[in-house]
Amino acid sequence: MWFSMAVLAAFFAGLTSILAKCGIKKTDSDIATALRTIIVLASAWCMVFVVQSADTVAEIDLKSFVFLVLSGFATGASWICYFKALSMGNVNKVVPIDKSSTILTVLLAIILFGETNHLKIKLLGTILLAVGIFLMIENKQSKKIDKNNKWIIYAVLSAVFASFTAILAKIGISNVESNLGTAIRTTVVLLMSWGIVFAKGKHKHLKNIDKKELMYIVLSGFATGVSWLCYYYAIQKGVVSVVVSIDKLSILVTVIFSYIVFQEKLCKKSFIGLCLMVAGILTMALGV
Repeated sequence: MWFSMAVLAAFFAGLTSILAKCGIKKTDSDIATALRTIIVLASAWCMVFVVQSADTVAEIDLKSFVFLVLSGFATGASWICYFKALSMGNVNKVVPIDKSSTILTVLLAIILFGETNHLKIKLLGTILLAVGIFLMIENKQSKKIDKNNKWIIYAVLSAVFASFTAILAKIGISNVESNLGTAIRTTVVLLMSWGIVFAKGKHKHLKNIDKKELMYIVLSGFATGVSWLCYYYAIQKGVVSVVVSIDKLSILVTVIFSYIVFQEKLCKKSFIGLCLMVAGILTMALGV
C-alpha cells in the first residue's frame, strides 16, 4: 500500500508544479503560496475527520509535536523558495534542482535511521541522480531566456529545506496518524506563509489577482493536498529513502506537461540527464 501511495504522491506532485506555474505568471509567488496552503490545509483536515483521528490530538507527545512543527517550518521555507524560483526560471531547470533534495535525504536517512539495506545500490542510484540533475541544469538553450540567475539560489534552498522536511516528518509522525500529522504541519505552513505576506505588505494586492490564475492556484492546492496525504502515509509506513526516491519521479509528469503547456523542450543533453535521473530513482527504489 505504501508503495502505491508513493507513486500517487509523485503523480500529483508533478501536476502541482505545472498548475502553480500557470498561477504565478502575474500573481506574486508569496501570495500564491499562501492561497494554495488554505486549500491544502482544508484537504488535510477533511481527511483527519474522515479517518476520525482528530480525537488523538491530545495524545501526541511533545517530541512528535515539536518535530511536526519543525517539519512544517521546513516545508513552508521550501515552498516559498520553490515557487519563487518557478516564477523566475524555466520549469525544466527549476524542478531538477528541487529534486536534488533526494540526495541529501537519502544520506540523512542512512545516517539517522540506519537505512543501510542495499547501501551500494542506493549510493549508485544517488550518483546517477546527481549526474542527471547536473546535465538537466546545464541547458544551453535556456541561457538566453534566463538573464537573471537568482532563481538558482531559491531552487537550491528549496531542495535543502525539502530534504529536512522528510527527515523531520519521519520523526514527527512515528507515533502519530499520518493524516493528522500532515494537517498539523500544514497549519504551521499556513501561519508562516500568511505571516510573510502580511509582513511584506503584499496582502494589499489580493483583490487584484487574476481570476484565471486564482483558479490554477486553487487546483494546485488540491493537487498538493492529495500528494501530501499519499506521501506522508508512505513515509510513515514505508522506507524513507525509497518513498522519497519514488516521489521524485514526479519530474516525468512535470516535463511532459511543461512541454504540452509551456512548449519547454529538452535538448539532447537535458534528455540524457532526465534519463539518468529516472535511472537513479528507479535504482534506489527497486534496490530495496
